[in-house]
Amino acid sequence: MGVSLVFKSLLIANRGEIACRVMRTARKLGVRSVAVYSEADAEALHVRQADEAYLLGPAPAGQSYLDLEAVLAAARASGAEAIHPGYGFLSENADFAEACATAGIVFVGPPPAAIRAMGSKSEAKVIMEAAGVPLVPGYHGEGQEPAALAEEAERIGYPVLIKASAGGGGKGMRIVEAAADIEAQLAAAKREAAAAFTDDRVLIEKYLERPRHIEVQVFADQRGQAMHLFERDCSIQRRHQKVIEEAPAPGLSPSQRADMGAVAVSAAKAIGYQGAGTVEFIAEDERFYFMEMNTRLQVEHPVTEMVTGLDLVEWQLRVAAGEPLPKAQEEIVLMGHAFEARLYAEDPERDFLPATGRLSHLSFPDASASLRVDAGVETGDAIGIHYDPMIAKIVVHGRDRATALGRLADALARTEVVGVKTNLALLESIARHPAFAAFEVDTGFIERNRADLFLPMEALSPEELACACLAELLHGRALAEARAAASGDPTSPWNDTSGWRLNAETQRRLVFLEGENRHEAVVHYRTDHFGIETGDRTLRATGRLESGGRLAFDLDGRRGRLTVVWRDRELDLLFPGGVRRLVLFDPLSAAEEAEAGSGSLTAPMPGKIAQVLVSEGVVVERGTPLVVMEAMKMEHTLAAPARGRILALRFAAGDTVEEGTEIVGFEVEEG
Repeated sequence: MGVSLVFKSLLIANRGEIACRVMRTARKLGVRSVAVYSEADAEALHVRQADEAYLLGPAPAGQSYLDLEAVLAAARASGAEAIHPGYGFLSENADFAEACATAGIVFVGPPPAAIRAMGSKSEAKVIMEAAGVPLVPGYHGEGQEPAALAEEAERIGYPVLIKASAGGGGKGMRIVEAAADIEAQLAAAKREAAAAFTDDRVLIEKYLERPRHIEVQVFADQRGQAMHLFERDCSIQRRHQKVIEEAPAPGLSPSQRADMGAVAVSAAKAIGYQGAGTVEFIAEDERFYFMEMNTRLQVEHPVTEMVTGLDLVEWQLRVAAGEPLPKAQEEIVLMGHAFEARLYAEDPERDFLPATGRLSHLSFPDASASLRVDAGVETGDAIGIHYDPMIAKIVVHGRDRATALGRLADALARTEVVGVKTNLALLESIARHPAFAAFEVDTGFIERNRADLFLPMEALSPEELACACLAELLHGRALAEARAAASGDPTSPWNDTSGWRLNAETQRRLVFLEGENRHEAVVHYRTDHFGIETGDRTLRATGRLESGGRLAFDLDGRRGRLTVVWRDRELDLLFPGGVRRLVLFDPLSAAEEAEAGSGSLTAPMPGKIAQVLVSEGVVVERGTPLVVMEAMKMEHTLAAPARGRILALRFAAGDTVEEGTEIVGFEVEEG
């Protein structure tokens, strides 16, 4: 397939890693890339990589990336011939697709009618049922009264799954185990659906106990041809959102693979589809059921690209330009196995709460034919509260599943992130878990194996403490040498770092704080090395600092390298087991502030108050829901930490709060 100018200019109506990924194909085809951005993204990577960029508006997505008119105005101003919507935001907005056509701009996606047909999960199931596609038992009707929905749940039989009719990504989704929980869970699902999709309609399905999530990549052109590019398994999930995907799906027989592909193509043809789409199935035992169709490119499309050798974004552009599908079904061949791991800014130990912060260090292993990283940020960039907290996707390929899985574990071990909490350690734990290697997998894998996957970090070892001491000593020496060279008196004793003392051994005591733990070591200065005394051991230590914050160390003859990131008195040491964050204790600094007592409830992350569930003066029991927060379009309920009285409510619904801000004044009752 030769390279040609399908379009001269392309506006990417998105941000982050998908915007950067689309630009990569545009550059390959010689197409000019136009970026759009919000005020919060003025310095974002996708803006820096584009040929030109246009400001849409303030940080909230509703005033920027979701502002249909602002995006079209940018397209007109730039002279863009086509708009690629990426995924999320306007990618499945039929009104936007129609507006593009009216403006004479090509929408790189399916026709508006196809988007509308699949935009409602309920309507989609009606269409699929008529086309003979198997469905999960459930209710997908128009009636949305809580009492009627409760009756339908009773008819289906608990447990049931409530799902937002207008969207995906785990938003507006709740598992209900018993009739007593349906009212509260239904209300929460509807609130979350309204916040994420401006549509609070839901459907109800029978909840399968140990299902697999398998999806089929489909493509169709404007000439009525449709085909599939095989399937992906996306069963590794947390909070109903995918974490690790792979292609092809393990354990499928050739006949199952053919059946699922044929059903997916039938689904695409049933709605007159065009472009890239994904038909998602839920499978249990030998049976599979239609779940939904995503009328866009999926986050996990790179694994399909790895096992087929195709560029799906290039296919999208060619089909949108009116070209036929580049290949026939029989020409698509599966080659090996691929995995994708989604690296998120989040805290797995706090129920995957989104995390924010500035990336003081971000490093990935070098790309190769078998390793690809799709990232939307670099060192120095910030992860804010307004958008999805994905940092990057790490994608690997191998001749078989075992080879690819080994490469995934290795790539994750060589990925380094400092400055924000991430799920990196969890991803590596999954990749190395024997049950995952044996593919004993379903959507409950993470929760079922929580004890193995969420291992507490081991106590700081003498060798790790010695590395921290060595890093600090060498760093201090480098700073002193730089100061001396820049000063008027390079030989001043104030720039000395030899540890010299009058009438005493040349030594220094270093104290590091790690959370509530205190680590001490005594450094003995020798002619050609340091003697680092930790407890009852003294390690002979030498080393040097290399570029990129790399510390090359030698401890009693054991040599190695690790990355160290300094931020004032804080050191982040990136060991194979994870990041150790240490603070160098300075006895001359101000006394540490004592942590506030339990007289308040603070925001665990930045976000917006969605609901206040209590009143001032009431007494509540431990675990009582007090406030519902919304962060990155997901709801999080804050509960009472103990029995106590509500003294003050600091915020109302709709208010925005920063992490650590007191939300509720709370008095714990004795006993």
